[in-house]
Amino acid sequence: MIFEKVLSTINKYELIKKGDKIVVGLSGGPDSVCLLHILSRMKDEWDLEIYAAHLNHQIRGIEAQKDAFYISKLCEEMGITFFIKSINVPEYCEKNGVSIEEGARQLRYEMFSEIKDKTKANKIAIGHNLNDQAETILMRIMRGTGLQGLKGIDYIRDGVIIRPILDIERKDIEEYCKHYKLNPRIDQSNLESIYTRNKIRLDLIPYMKDNFNSNVIESIVRMGNSLRSDNDYLENEALIKFKDISKINSDSVELKINSYTNLHSAIKVRVLRNAIKQILGDTNFIDQRHIDDIIELEDESKIDKVINLPRGIFVYRKKDSIIITNKEIVIEELEFCYNIPSNGFIKIREIGVVIETQVMSIDKYKRSKSDKSCKWFDFNKIEGGIVARNRRTGDKIKLSGGSKKIKDLFIDIKIPKEDRSKVPIIADSQGILSVGNIRNSENYKIDSQTKEVLKVSFKKI
Repeated sequence: MIFEKVLSTINKYELIKKGDKIVVGLSGGPDSVCLLHILSRMKDEWDLEIYAAHLNHQIRGIEAQKDAFYISKLCEEMGITFFIKSINVPEYCEKNGVSIEEGARQLRYEMFSEIKDKTKANKIAIGHNLNDQAETILMRIMRGTGLQGLKGIDYIRDGVIIRPILDIERKDIEEYCKHYKLNPRIDQSNLESIYTRNKIRLDLIPYMKDNFNSNVIESIVRMGNSLRSDNDYLENEALIKFKDISKINSDSVELKINSYTNLHSAIKVRVLRNAIKQILGDTNFIDQRHIDDIIELEDESKIDKVINLPRGIFVYRKKDSIIITNKEIVIEELEFCYNIPSNGFIKIREIGVVIETQVMSIDKYKRSKSDKSCKWFDFNKIEGGIVARNRRTGDKIKLSGGSKKIKDLFIDIKIPKEDRSKVPIIADSQGILSVGNIRNSENYKIDSQTKEVLKVSFKKI
């Protein structure tokens, strides 16, 4: 009965095709042993190549050694090629600042991928069952999840990770192992309420069964399955939008801010996950709270802000975009300083700008047409020579409301950080005349006493 049910799941979700090469994650417990035995039974008819992979976490001492011995014997009896690797998981978790559960999972999947590449396999089979599905959904609810999390564990992920026994209850798996005298190993730590999943398995679900619904596992899984098709539809729509509003580079994804902010929130969340997946290959350890942090960046007050996400992801809010990348963006500060003639022009090649100047009488100034692209100053108020230079720490300009730091001015008018050193500062020996063609200083304003006027214009090279 279980064998037929697993075959039904395999066919329904197209988990396995004839000729596949499959790496099976083999802990030695009932789930993985049952999975290996079923795939072994399929091996000849489906022309499968089966490999088993076992990780000794160096947590359980002599019991872990017994696990490895059991796996060796089991695989030899089935004629399955097997791989055993030993890693100090507690040491790894302490070094990387992750929980034992998370660290063990990371290392297992890394090992599975290594063996997959080594054997040229195309699938990795994991022994998650129906109870695992219910426990996972409950865990995600408690962490705060969306529809993506509520649908539970996928039967197949990225066309590689498959879970053929996901529809089978744990008690039926144990009965299967008993029937075929497989004698799986029992990890005693699974019987202790020390990890989150174990607490859900040993305390929460039994309490829910006793007090609310004796079929709570089936109910939770049924809910997850009913939400799966809704989520799949939204995922497809989000993928279309993602491709439409994103610019994908080798190590970054840039989202057009105007198009992005207009998206429905359900699509927006998925667009962000697609962007992260484009960089990392998956979204493991990226929680809803991390997505919420990115969403907060869309407000204009967040321009030039950056947030750090797990696994080395940086998210930058720029004026016209949100950039998601695994490379830190280092802003290059340009340095330049040019003397400006009273009548003539200079080229500032560092920023691609030509500055033209002309001194004229006040009468000619009054007769000339107003040109908003030019800046006008009282030439007689200028002390010493005039220079065009990059901004400097502590620079201030006198405005109608008082003195203002150039840095604060850039922030107020939302000049992106990477563009600030490209704005030429026009200054004399006593202060700043103008910040590019953005703002003029009140100290050089034309008034009733002005006799000569300096005209300054800015043009792109």
